[in-house]
Amino acid sequence: MPASKSVIDLTQIAARAIAEKLGTDMIALDLSDQLVLSEVFLIVTGQNEAQVDSIADEVERKLAVAGDKPIRREHGAEWILLDYSDLVVH
Repeated sequence: MPASKSVIDLTQIAARAIAEKLGTDMIALDLSDQLVLSEVFLIVTGQNEAQVDSIADEVERKLAVAGDKPIRREHGAEWILLDYSDLVVH
């Protein structure tokens, strides 16, 4: 079964937010047929730490406007993961 319409809609909102902040190499993986917790895993590249932070902040802002907030935000020196349960942005 493909990803649900609501998750696809959230993925599109996140993708537009990423594009606004000039994220590159964006790919959305539909994991709904796998036995995993999330339906979509959205991966993007930022050119430096400041851009990665900006991308993550914009995704959070746009998805908050859509009525969703991350369950958790994890980060390392050069990466951020936003977990929205059915959508994960990395």
